[in-house]
Amino acid sequence: MKQNIGILTLGCHKNTVDSEKLAAIINPNLYNIYFLETVQPVDILIINTCGFILDAKKESIDTILEAIELKYKKKINQIIVTGCLTTRYYNELKSELSEVDYFFTLNETKSIISILNKNKNIFKPNNIRILSTPSHYAYLKIAEGCNRKCSFCAIPKIRGKYKSEDIDSLYNEAKELANKGVKELILVAQDLTYYGYDLKRKSLLAELLKKLSTINNIEWIRLHYTYPQFFTNELIEEINNNAKICKYIDLPIQHISNKILRLMNRKPEKEKLIELLYKLRNKINGLHLRTTVLVGHPGETKKDFDELVRFISEFQFEKLGAFKYSHEDNTIAALKLKDSIPEKIKNERLAKIMEIQQEISYKKNQKFIGTTKKVIIDREENDFLIGRTQYDSPEIDNEVLIKKNSKYKVGNFYDIKIIDSFEFDLIGE
Repeated sequence: MKQNIGILTLGCHKNTVDSEKLAAIINPNLYNIYFLETVQPVDILIINTCGFILDAKKESIDTILEAIELKYKKKINQIIVTGCLTTRYYNELKSELSEVDYFFTLNETKSIISILNKNKNIFKPNNIRILSTPSHYAYLKIAEGCNRKCSFCAIPKIRGKYKSEDIDSLYNEAKELANKGVKELILVAQDLTYYGYDLKRKSLLAELLKKLSTINNIEWIRLHYTYPQFFTNELIEEINNNAKICKYIDLPIQHISNKILRLMNRKPEKEKLIELLYKLRNKINGLHLRTTVLVGHPGETKKDFDELVRFISEFQFEKLGAFKYSHEDNTIAALKLKDSIPEKIKNERLAKIMEIQQEISYKKNQKFIGTTKKVIIDREENDFLIGRTQYDSPEIDNEVLIKKNSKYKVGNFYDIKIIDSFEFDLIGE
């Protein structure tokens, strides 16, 4: 009898892609493969961990401990842990969590497969990936690693230097995904705008977008995790003129105070950053910008925070997420700066930012009422179909709720009239 393998992925969607590629090279003649959202009884559980910030590390550890609990109850036979957390804390985890059968770093996929495929079973995979997402959208990881030295971030130490994937390889992967029914490609990397600089010392992102948009079945291409540098005029024009590229850019600014941007090792500084943001809005018709900000970085005074609040209130990002600073081992901030902001103040600042954004989001959503938008249906839920516009990414952004109708199918696009809105959702018919 075949054993059941469950793959549980934590953290960002770059991890999602890693898990899907791992699943594709596990021998299906030996195993049934399932993607899990929570720890569940299976023969073998693979946990793909995140090690980015304190909350993510805690979630990874809690998940491992939950799996160990089920192993004690003989509901899981074997636990394999891989991903960013194991790469960062391999020795500590192996020493403290002996109940885990195997720990593997990010570069040890072949070792995982050697164990699972019993060494002697030769298996040639038919697929590049097995999707864990709904079949109509998929994440396309265009690069690995990062060359930035942001003070608060451990990713370069975990995943190494920036390495762009070859354009032809990405095209072939995207074409295979399209042949499987994928209609929306979501491009991810630690830094999309740096794509190509390690290959040809120039940005190749516009060239990649042109190539991907020639794939017939792909209707939407979405950009996640851009860095506010290397936005070339060619790239801006391509986003504006290419009908397949969603008028949506995820561009984390992290802060707007020059003092804090310098402490964070973020570029460009305030004036150039603001100039870029307005340039994107002016040059890309109908653009919706998502950003992320970090509160409580060492050295952030009330004055710095107030400056951030004013800018968010004035610029009015369509989408915004925020997170609290945490000291991360061996990062520049942890080595050179004291974690000086009390947790209570960090929480207050985080709440303040999100309160402001909630009001902004509500006002912007009100403007959708009476308009008709192209919407992709992601799923059914109770009496509703749940969809998204081009301005919304799965799992993190607004959704469109539509009264269930048997004519509408999950994975298809429809023209939907927006009849009402809330802070973070739209109602359509």
